[in-house]
Amino acid sequence: MECDKRLRELIDRSFVEEVSEGERHLIDHHIRDCDGCKRYVELTARTIRGLREFTFTSEAESSAQVFEILAHHTGTMRQHNVQFKIWAAFAGALSMSIVGSALVYQVAKFLAAPMHFDNAQVQAGVLVFWLLPSFCSAVCTLAAPGENRGIA
Repeated sequence: MECDKRLRELIDRSFVEEVSEGERHLIDHHIRDCDGCKRYVELTARTIRGLREFTFTSEAESSAQVFEILAHHTGTMRQHNVQFKIWAAFAGALSMSIVGSALVYQVAKFLAAPMHFDNAQVQAGVLVFWLLPSFCSAVCTLAAPGENRGIA
């Protein structure tokens, strides 16, 4: 992740000023292997081309178009990062469900003997009252609309 941030800063600089041959080689080599940075270069170049095509006048419509293009570019660049956060949240919630279920099962098994429950009853109780709701809440991080995920 840090590599991409440093490379993207170098890519941005390459669009506005000359970079050394070594830096140009580093960029070219990196974007061959990194789809995210390759997409970043394509979107940045497209945005700059689009901005060059505008005739900047004092009309409000031109300014609105520029802001719209920049907002679209920014949103596109952040979308990859948001998808990663969604899957990371799902993985975190799922792993917490599994670890939590294992711990609850151990505690329930310890308390089952004094309460005269057998192992099957403890397993069914942990499954129905702990694991299943935990798993459903983990899946909800994927199924909820973007504004309700609380991640982005």
